[in-house]
Amino acid sequence: MSSVISRIKHEIIEAIPPAIFFFISFQLIALTSSLMLEKYGIEVSTFVSATIGALIVAKVVLITDMLPIVNRFPEKPLIYNVLWKTSIYLFAALLVRYIEHFIGFYRQYGEVALANRHLLEEVVWPHFWAVQIWLLVLFFMYCGLRELVRALGRKRVLHMFLGDPKAQ
Repeated sequence: MSSVISRIKHEIIEAIPPAIFFFISFQLIALTSSLMLEKYGIEVSTFVSATIGALIVAKVVLITDMLPIVNRFPEKPLIYNVLWKTSIYLFAALLVRYIEHFIGFYRQYGEVALANRHLLEEVVWPHFWAVQIWLLVLFFMYCGLRELVRALGRKRVLHMFLGDPKAQ
């Protein structure tokens, strides 16, 4: 029982950094979208959807991190792992988004080919590509920061950003 609680605690601690990063990022995107749409009299409530999206993306990152191919270039310059992980996370997020929407169409039509055809017909492509571009930028930033922490160490990065807490 103790090992189960320990594992759950570890999973929660691992989920906090990506959840916070993507929560803040998605809330900023939702806020700017909402502000732009307000000019046209369109009111949107995006806080909940941005929060759920951030949690889903954080979970995608954690699940993807379990794959053995993720840390493919640990001894090369950081950009190798940053670009590699960015592409893997982007692909994983795309796959999760596809499956998430596909399931609804499959329930409605009961056939894989028919569900897929309707999914592709009903996609709002400009919105889809806007989300993918934002995910690309956010994954790149997240991976870059994460690789810096891996290379320099958590304590050193905290000291570089926040200074020496004992000196205050």
